[in-house]
Amino acid sequence: MSALAIADKRRLGRWALAGTAGVTLGFILLPLIFVVWLAFFRQAIPSFPPQGYSFMWFLSIADNPRFVDGFWLSLQVAVAAMMIGLAIGVPAALCLARYRFWAREPIGNLLLLPLVVPGIVLGTSLYVFHVEATIVTELPILGSVAGLVAGHILIVIPWSVRLVNASLAGFDRSIEEAAQNLGATPMTTFFRVTLPTIRPGIVAAALFGFVVSFGNLEMSMFLVGPGRTTLPITILQYLEYRIDPTIAAVSVLQLLLIGAAMIFTDRFVKLSRVV
Repeated sequence: MSALAIADKRRLGRWALAGTAGVTLGFILLPLIFVVWLAFFRQAIPSFPPQGYSFMWFLSIADNPRFVDGFWLSLQVAVAAMMIGLAIGVPAALCLARYRFWAREPIGNLLLLPLVVPGIVLGTSLYVFHVEATIVTELPILGSVAGLVAGHILIVIPWSVRLVNASLAGFDRSIEEAAQNLGATPMTTFFRVTLPTIRPGIVAAALFGFVVSFGNLEMSMFLVGPGRTTLPITILQYLEYRIDPTIAAVSVLQLLLIGAAMIFTDRFVKLSRVV
């Protein structure tokens, strides 16, 4: 086979790969494009072609207290779960990466288990546990915000462990040993040497933990109390009675919030290093 034929074959392969990637990306982005487009429709009942465009649905979100209350509850729960999940996940990842003990593999698998357990199963299990814990302790655990946060912590910990472990995978322990040989204490070594190295993993874990908690629906449905709803539950309940572009407008605001968080995070820590 001539060199020209080989070059043409390679060029055809690159075009096929680029075309496949473009089609796949378009398939992924198509629903988001339609949601953003629908948010600006003027008519209350979605239909094509649109009768006009307006920002009225974005303004109507603030007039609906259920959306506002759901947003604030989701935000508070996501921030609390993210911070507590990091406080548990980062030391756990360091322990699993640094030490060798007989229960290392089982504990590592246990910490990642919430990623593979279906949300409905996890929510049902936590609901039963909260019922039993409320009966035994006589504490108002069932339907409380603390119980909801505790459930969300379970789905944040796996991201913390996984992403911090990814940052520790290529870390050279000799750097820490050199710092300690020069007189640094273990605490100083951690904050001056180890922490800057794993910071991308911690920031990425915080971002992904926040996003997963903020958008969780399946588990939250079992754990919210009377009169309390997170934003995903509020959206689901709204769709039971009405179908208008308000839901699309809420979804667009969620996309903007998550996108802004990712851009802000990537400005200080390149997420491509750990994701």
